[in-house]
Formats: sequence, structure tokens, C-alpha cells
Amino acid sequence: MLDTQLKNQLDSYLKNIVSPIEISVSSDASPKGQELTELANEISQLSPHISLQQVQATRSPSLGIGAQGQSPRIHFAGVPLGHEFTSLVLALLQSGGHPSKVAPELQQQVRELKGEYHFETYISLSCQNCPDVVQALNLMATLNSNISHVMIDGALFQEEVNARQVMAVPAVYLNGEHFGQGRMSLQEIINKLDTGAEQRQTEHLNKQAPFDVLVVGGGPAGVAAAIYAARKGIRTALVAERFGGQVQDTMGIENFISVPYTEGPKLVANLEQHVKDYGVEIITHQRVTDIRANNDNAGLLVPLASGATLKSRSVIVAPGARWRELNVPGEQDYRNKGVAYCPHCDGPFYKGKRVAVVGGGNSGIEAAIDLAGIVEHVTVLEFAEHLRADEVLQRKAKSLPNIDIITQAQTREVVGDGNKVSGINYIDRASGEQQYLAVAGIFVQIGLVPNTEFLQGSAIELSPFGEVIIDAKGSTAIPGVFAAGDATTVPYKQIVIAMGAGATAALSAFDYLIRS
Repeated sequence: MLDTQLKNQLDSYLKNIVSPIEISVSSDASPKGQELTELANEISQLSPHISLQQVQATRSPSLGIGAQGQSPRIHFAGVPLGHEFTSLVLALLQSGGHPSKVAPELQQQVRELKGEYHFETYISLSCQNCPDVVQALNLMATLNSNISHVMIDGALFQEEVNARQVMAVPAVYLNGEHFGQGRMSLQEIINKLDTGAEQRQTEHLNKQAPFDVLVVGGGPAGVAAAIYAARKGIRTALVAERFGGQVQDTMGIENFISVPYTEGPKLVANLEQHVKDYGVEIITHQRVTDIRANNDNAGLLVPLASGATLKSRSVIVAPGARWRELNVPGEQDYRNKGVAYCPHCDGPFYKGKRVAVVGGGNSGIEAAIDLAGIVEHVTVLEFAEHLRADEVLQRKAKSLPNIDIITQAQTREVVGDGNKVSGINYIDRASGEQQYLAVAGIFVQIGLVPNTEFLQGSAIELSPFGEVIIDAKGSTAIPGVFAAGDATTVPYKQIVIAMGAGATAALSAFDYLIRS
């Protein structure tokens, strides 16, 4: 089942197991059941520390992983391949005593959690956001005997998915109740369980001495800025709601120079390691609410939504952008109930169904092409008279028999039955007539909007589109404040451009510091 190269890699990983573990397999006669049995057998043969037993679990096919002689607290309902293969490998290593690279203080927080926590996470194997959640909850289960977790492949357990009306992943349940939706880090999960964690972090941040450079944003621009600043030997920190920004949600990246192909999560992992190598203080899960002058001392104040306030001699603003929403009736009502923004993550839940993609740019047409291999039919709705996607993408989409393209379509309303999407209303701009399209899912791909709401009303000048206005050096209207990336007036929004802009802003900040 596993090819030779993958077996060799897995064999080298499993050598890190230091204590015996047991894989409990609950199989059935289905093809997936046989596939899971074969996978478990191959894994058990690669290490003398792994034993195998057959069991009858609530869900089949599934496998449990735990220390030998103990009931497993980690389960995979389905075959953990695709994006979840790494989750399986880490579960084996951590259950076998190999230490996690997660910060020791976070691990200690997990160990100290009181109460019983039984997590269930519905995933799709094509979802690049799901492994972060699965791996975080699996680690928690290895650290605390009162925590258990099961990953559930929604494609295999459709009855559960339908009963719980899961239409977007990852979807996390705790003790039978909905706990969270979408990407969540270990820190975010702990903060929801440990009610005193946020207050302790706020107190810690308020005690921080002023930084030389504080970068706001954890995407490519912010990371490049932090690295270039740290290389100058000055005290640097990076604050962001989540590390990686929009790149975390990007599937294939083929235009990053010298790297023919990579994926967003992989690139983000490399960025994080690179910035850590320079000793930059990374402050995540914190939302900046303002940037203003420090009236008591020289420098700037950066208040956070948690109540903490950071101080710095200079600031680089690089908050990036997010998916633009339709802003029509019904969109928020049916978000994650048929309205989706990530075709790679949520596409498998619409297998055999009819869906719409709103947007005819590169992202919209790429989404339509990807979805065409999964769903029954895709209809692309584009506002303009012509598609804006690259010609090569247009030719591919038009060659597929289950893709229709409608131009001059103005989306007016998302329609549903109260529980899930049933269709979309749009205006035919050529005739002025209202049209109805019956679909089970709507994938919104209409571009990006800058994350600059926190700067509204500040002295930092914004364009009519909400972008931070900068000059050629990345300077803003406030001395000591610089900006870079997709949230600025830079004309093209690309990863490689954002990185270059981040480097420019950092060099400008350093020049500002040595001159003042």
C-alpha cells in the first residue's frame, strides 16, 4: 500500500519510538476497511515497538493508537492518508514517548486541565486546514489522560455528517456539543478551555520592555520584515492573530521563484522555522486594535484586544488580507452551511451535488476546475462581461463538460431552507431579469479585502479601498510606522512581492532607528 520511498521515510521516523505502543484496528469488509487493515499491518511491521490487535469499535473502519496496555485515547475513523498522514505519524511517535516540539509551557497547560474532554473532529482528506486541529487534539490526548480525540473522515461517515449537518471542515465537537469550526491552533483550543490563560498572557505582555521593531502580521510580508530586522541585531517581535495569514489557506503555489511547487501550510512551516532561527519573539492569537504615539515616552503604543499594550520604537504594519465576502442577504446565515470560501477543504462534502462558484478570476476558475472532479456540476457566476482568469485556466474550464460559465451575473441573495443552502438568486445584468440557480453549495472567490479596520480613524492614511498608503520605502504618514504586503497600496498582491516589501520596510525601519 505504501510505496518504497514512503516506507523508508516512515521507517526512519518510527525509530524515534522509545516505548511500546499498540494499534487497535476495527475493520469491515469494505474497500476502505481492507485498506486500513493493510496500512496498519505495514506500519506494525516497521517497528518492534508496535503491536497490533483487532477490535470492534463504534465506528468502522477505524484505528486507535495508545501506549501498550492502555485504552487508546487517539482514534482515526477512516484511513488517515492524504493531508492526515502526518497526523498519523505524529500520533505514533508521541504515543511512543517521542517528545513534541510544542512549547513546554503549552504542554504543561494541557496537563493541568481539569475535567473530561472527549473531542470529535470531522475532516476531509483534501483539507489543508484540518491537520493542524487533528494534531493539536491528538497531542492533548497524549498529554492528559482525561482527554480523548477521534478524527472522522466525513466522506466515509455520511450519516453522521448529515445528522450533525456538517458542511465545512474542520468541525470540532466536545462532549457531543459543537466546539469550533475551521482552523484552530493548540493555543486557541487551550484558551477556550483554560479560562485564566488569556489573563495570564495579558499580564505577561504588559510587562514586556519596548521593542525596537514590532511587526503586526504573520504572513510573508510580516515574516520577511521580522527576519530582516532581526538580522540587524535589534530587538524584534511579531504579533498576529495567526501565523501564516492567508498563505495557510493556499493549496498549490507554483509561482514562488526557484520553487516549482509547494503548498501553503508547508511554506508557512518553513517561514515559522526561519523566523524562530533569528530569535524573534512571536506573539500569536492577539488582535491589534490601534497604533498610536506614546505620549509618556518616545516610541509607539500598540494596544491589543486582550487588554495588553505593547511598546516599540518602530512598527511595521503587515496584516495582509482576507477573502472578500458577497455581502448579500443569506450569506452569513448559511456560512459553513453551504456558503464556503475554501474549495479544497469543503469540496468533498458536495460530492455528486450541484454547486456555484462566484467569481471569474484565477481563484474562481481554479476552484471550478478542482470542484468539477468531485461534484456533479459547477456553475461559475461572473459579474463582468468577460472572465478575468488567465487564458490557460479559461481553456481548461471550458473543456470540462460539467462546468457552465455565466457572465454579467450579479449575485443578490443566498437562499436556503433554514438549515442549508438550496440556491442563489442573481440578476442577469444584460437583460435585467432575476434568475434563480438551484445549488447545494456556493463557493465565494471574489478577491481580497485588506485587514486594516483597526486603523480606521488613526493617523495612518488609508486609500479608498482601505489599503495603507506607503511610499517607495514603505513609509506611512506617521514617523516610525512602516507597512508592507497585501494590506498596502502596492499594485500587485503576490507572495514574492509581499516578501520583498517586508524586507524593504524592515530596512527602512532600521534606517529610521539609527537616524533618530
